[in-house]
Amino acid sequence: MPPRSVLVTGANGYIGNAVARAFSRAGWITYGLVRSENVGRSLVFEEVIPVIGKIDDVESHESILKQLPATVNAIVSTTESLSDYVNHFNNTVKLLRTVSLASKANGTRPLVIISSGCKDYGIGPHYDGEAGLAPHTEESPLNPPELLAIRTHSSLEIFQHKDAFAPVVVRPTNVFGRSASYYRGFFEVAATCSKLNQPLVLPVPPNSICHALHVDDCGDAYVAIANHSQLEEVEGEIFNISAGRYETVNEIAKAILAEYDIPSGLKYVEPSALPQSENPWPPALIDFPQWTSSDKLRKVTSWSDVRPLFSEALHLYRLSYEGASAVGPENIQKMVEREKLLKEKYRA
Repeated sequence: MPPRSVLVTGANGYIGNAVARAFSRAGWITYGLVRSENVGRSLVFEEVIPVIGKIDDVESHESILKQLPATVNAIVSTTESLSDYVNHFNNTVKLLRTVSLASKANGTRPLVIISSGCKDYGIGPHYDGEAGLAPHTEESPLNPPELLAIRTHSSLEIFQHKDAFAPVVVRPTNVFGRSASYYRGFFEVAATCSKLNQPLVLPVPPNSICHALHVDDCGDAYVAIANHSQLEEVEGEIFNISAGRYETVNEIAKAILAEYDIPSGLKYVEPSALPQSENPWPPALIDFPQWTSSDKLRKVTSWSDVRPLFSEALHLYRLSYEGASAVGPENIQKMVEREKLLKEKYRA
């Protein structure tokens, strides 16, 4: 049986690159859509075949199609545009249909996995030890922050395209590892506190829940869905992706305190005691208490996360992030810009 093929859009992005690497490791012939040949060169080292094109340049979709095999078994969409979500999403759907219908005409209707996020459910609010504490599940009501509402509801429109492909929506939690994504905020704040000999100030309760998983575990979850032998058990479904257990802000803060040797210690304050202009924390990092179950994904596909939690291997993840920062990967700059945009919109 010949190896299966997959197209990953945004294959140079934080999650997209992890997904592409995961499919390659799993034996799939992996194609990664990127904007330029310069970016594409980095993919070949991961044994991912670069496909050059731009989702928002609809006229280039036929050119993208010509760089792919006659049939594609799966497509994974990991891109979004916070500043123009609807237009980018509509163009993404056009590309998905172009590639899928061509593949279907040659005998293979692809599985398509669209990425949304667990913030679709909104803040729990989830605090460790509270009475009646229970996680969000795929059946929980949708209550996203205003900024993400368009993504939450647009992603569900993918189920209207079953004529072209088999749709699946995934909702990962925050992810960490390598260039760290949002969790870079922990390292940056800690480094500043250590340098200035200031306490680690946390404007949230210590039992606030932070639920995240390693980006490589996240990538493997996408593969587990695509590898599942019973298409009817995944087609048309929504799957949360999360670590086996959550951490609290206090667990992470204590690990940071030990790692960075901050002599001034921890200081918990009321949110109102820390003016926005003095708040160093990226939005939705520690002030979005949320616990999200991935039991459905585990039951259907037998996927399981294997990497240590953030607080359990913080020294390792710090070294990885600092190494990535020294090299200067594009993903870190993208995250800096994204955090700036989120801060402007969340705290406007």
